[in-house]
Amino acid sequence: MSNLFQILRWTAVLLLAWGSGKLIAKIKMPEILGWLIAGMFLGPYGLGILSAPTLSSGWYKITITWMQCAFGLMLGTELILSQLKSYGKALILTTLSQSLGTFLVVTIAFSIALYATHHPVWLAPAFGGIALATAPAPALSVVQEFHTRGPVTDTLLPMAVLDDIVGIAVFFTVNSFIASRVSGGAVPLYMIPVMILLPIGIGILTGLPAGLLLRKKTGKAKTLLILISGITVTAGIGLIFNRFIFTNITLNYMLMGVSYSAVFSNMISPMQLQEVTGWFHPILGISLLASIVDLGAPLDFHLILGAGFFTVVYIVSRGLGKYFGARAGAKATHMPETVQKYLGLTLLPHSGVSLVFTGIVCGVLADPRPELAALVKGTIAAAAVINEIIAVLAAREGFELAGEIGSGLPDQKTPG
Repeated sequence: MSNLFQILRWTAVLLLAWGSGKLIAKIKMPEILGWLIAGMFLGPYGLGILSAPTLSSGWYKITITWMQCAFGLMLGTELILSQLKSYGKALILTTLSQSLGTFLVVTIAFSIALYATHHPVWLAPAFGGIALATAPAPALSVVQEFHTRGPVTDTLLPMAVLDDIVGIAVFFTVNSFIASRVSGGAVPLYMIPVMILLPIGIGILTGLPAGLLLRKKTGKAKTLLILISGITVTAGIGLIFNRFIFTNITLNYMLMGVSYSAVFSNMISPMQLQEVTGWFHPILGISLLASIVDLGAPLDFHLILGAGFFTVVYIVSRGLGKYFGARAGAKATHMPETVQKYLGLTLLPHSGVSLVFTGIVCGVLADPRPELAALVKGTIAAAAVINEIIAVLAAREGFELAGEIGSGLPDQKTPG
């Protein structure tokens, strides 16, 4: 299949997903749910319009990498230092509470479940390490679509960045432990800070010149050219590192985009920043749409029928860990009551990160313990499908209960 034909089919899938979102919005459901379902049904496990060869092609991976970097701007433009100082400590402690709390709850639940079913208990931390991270794109799509603004939204956006950092550190530490049990290879522990600091460093490197250029207050066309060029250079540097230096790991491109945009956002005035983000909004909308479709495409919806005991344990324990971990941290740090009650509901989206982490764990287990690799893969794959649908609805409900839907800036537009 030629690249041009693949691109045309991908474009058709995006249009169908966009239409599905509009249809599902008519019954008061989040558009993202339509995007996600369209990705599943039009992907390799459904109609195959977005085929497996397309998903693995070079042009597609580069495009999605660029878009992951691009939607990092939604998070980075919220990381204004003067605003973060007011709740920085509480934010960090709450992030640690919900992340590490989820890891502990899921690990304990699986220790019991694995012991009861005569499987090795040392595998339990693998499920905890996979479970603690949050996939930011779904929750951010809800924020964009429903124009949310308030304490929960303001906490969630920077927390999505910190959550990724904690997730990388904990998961790869656990993965090294699992590898030591089965004598397989793993990312050396000294690489963990590199995986966190390198994407941030790349973003800072490209964000500084972008900020200097934006301070000249250029027009819309030049501003968009600066932003797009900066994203392209940022993603390009990351791809070079992945291709030639760190070939056995995948760098976090969203974190690069966050760092890139956080730097220039702190170099320009609040009024100019609002103008810049308004101009970039259509590109952000397309990036989110493509990223959510990419999230849904690898999910085999047939697994819903085969979901078993371990899948139920995973979904329930992860949900409890996220909700009560966030609630405990927010309460201990005296964050607003709406954050204490509803932040946890917005932290349930998960599948993109979980599938990446699952692939890494299964790679370690595949040769020495293939039966355990199959157990992990089957559990997380089924959970990803079920959890993502539940999570999108829970995130919307969380924002609604917090009274933040429709409180955003009046000039914001729904993506797509």
